[in-house]
Amino acid sequence: MRLWIQIEEKMKSENEDHVYLDYFGHNEDCIYPLHTSISLFLLAYCDCKIFRIFLVTPNDIASDIQQTEEILSKYPEISFIKRSEIPVMVQSCCLPAVVEKNGRFCRAGLAVVLRYIVQKTYEADPSIKGVLELLGFKRTCLKACAEVSEWTRLCEISIPLAVENFLKVSQDPHENIPKEILLFENKLGEPVRVHNNDKIRRQKVQQQKMLDNTASTDISSKEDRTMKNQEPTSADLELRTAFSKLTLEKMPLATNREPSHIRKIKTSELPPLEHIFAEGLYFTLTDIVLLPCIHHFLAACKKHQNNILQLPLILSWYKRVLQVPGIKQATVKCNIKNILDCRLHPLPNECQQNTFTAFKEPENVPEEIQFIGGPRPTITKLMEKGIEAMFSPHPCPKWALDWDSLPDSVNPGKGKMSADRALRKQQQLNNLIALVTNLAKPGDVIVDFCSGGGHVGIVLAYILPLCQIILVENKEQSLMSAEKRSDELGLQNIWFIQANMDNFKGSFNIGVALHACGVATDMVIEHCIKVRAAFVISPCCYGFIQNTSKFAFPQSHQFKKVLTYKEHMILCRFADQTAVQLPPERRQIGKQCMGLVDLDRAWSVEQSNYSVQVITMEPQSCSPKNNLIAGIPV
Repeated sequence: MRLWIQIEEKMKSENEDHVYLDYFGHNEDCIYPLHTSISLFLLAYCDCKIFRIFLVTPNDIASDIQQTEEILSKYPEISFIKRSEIPVMVQSCCLPAVVEKNGRFCRAGLAVVLRYIVQKTYEADPSIKGVLELLGFKRTCLKACAEVSEWTRLCEISIPLAVENFLKVSQDPHENIPKEILLFENKLGEPVRVHNNDKIRRQKVQQQKMLDNTASTDISSKEDRTMKNQEPTSADLELRTAFSKLTLEKMPLATNREPSHIRKIKTSELPPLEHIFAEGLYFTLTDIVLLPCIHHFLAACKKHQNNILQLPLILSWYKRVLQVPGIKQATVKCNIKNILDCRLHPLPNECQQNTFTAFKEPENVPEEIQFIGGPRPTITKLMEKGIEAMFSPHPCPKWALDWDSLPDSVNPGKGKMSADRALRKQQQLNNLIALVTNLAKPGDVIVDFCSGGGHVGIVLAYILPLCQIILVENKEQSLMSAEKRSDELGLQNIWFIQANMDNFKGSFNIGVALHACGVATDMVIEHCIKVRAAFVISPCCYGFIQNTSKFAFPQSHQFKKVLTYKEHMILCRFADQTAVQLPPERRQIGKQCMGLVDLDRAWSVEQSNYSVQVITMEPQSCSPKNNLIAGIPV
């Protein structure tokens, strides 16, 4: 009987997706890191039992037996595991991570994993549509990667880390409120925009006029209010709209059109909508992410009598989130104690105004750039300093795969592309694969960054069976398409990782990327330099290049001495002017700008002891973005 139970448990495990969460310890009701607390909170809120959950402990730290038993008593579905014992693919990623039952598809990073939990919960029981609503309008909540979205980075990374650091030093009752918390407070004070923004704002005008006309009669009874103890305010419409969404009931709207005097109000003169939840009117995954963070922060402040009244909007948000159906039950399941009593006494307006100006969001994006005069003055300025676009000769310009002999799932020409586009895609792949195969050795790990549907990675896995190929891509559907093609070919040397690029931490020998957009090219190069890997990259979307929290342009010493950021952005903007329908002279200038932008990148990489070349694909007609940057550590 015992043997049968063991076999049954093993079969169940093989049919479950595995969730891996970091575990550094816990203090009272807070499990560290906060990414783990957040993940467990979502699982509790969704009442999700379709995953097998592992808490991953560091190899060099022995687990506290008492703490371990305490965790297991609260979460019987959880197992402990050392980092050295988790799958190698997961060891290459930041946790949390989910591995599908086939063991080849991994999702890594907080936002990606949480979105997957929501989707799988809904798939397991489509009747609970409220769970799917967590993904927001058009299912895009926290979908933009943290490398390019300031909002995603704030919620997914900055606030959890800031609160963790705050809790470590919160023994000091005078500890300053983290700037990330103040930034969230400021965000809650900004006007809200939603997909039916204009319509709701006109309803708000109508409601305000009704309140003004009937203020003395108090027509709104307490029983009719969505939230208890909620006095009539300007945000009453927003509250009713938000909570009608939570209960999946359509908010009753007037059947008649608004009065003509309301319809005629200019959009710019309509009153703004106020925040009810983190992203606006509707409860989303972002609120789930932030609640454990803000709760533990507020609890620490209360414990040490810090003045948290300077955060009125966060306190109001906290109170509303706790009223969402299912939230308090989830706090009980997660043993989150000491829920704060948020009977708020509104601060004077001047205090609120002081709060909102206490911290301003850093501006990574510079002032609007005026491209006056085109790129010629900038190119001339560089030429006067002896800097011109330089292209190395192609090492194997005639090399090409025999595409007709390859299986359909390898050949992009056998897919849904037009014949002309398929030919150009084959030519692009010829260029990248020629350079990679010259570098690759048996046993090498090759990472296809920004892999999309796997055009590069699948060809490499097929023609280099002794190499391990890893596809890293943020878009789930693209990666699933690549996995399907791989299954058709029966490939065993390929892994699929859905993650933001920063959540891939593995070691590898060669990095490759075909048409990595904007700063994605620079991120791939950065990953390769960290592990001293060779790389072959085709940049794209030069016009999207801009300063970020990680990169400042120009990058090389040579370019910094000559160009300002604005001048470098002029090169980037005109580097996109290479489309075939443009006049030849304009395309030539665009090619020059491409070459200069990539020369700046190449010289910057050379500072890290790399030999780098900028090469033009053959034939040049295979793509308007036909540059290749190839680097080898020396």
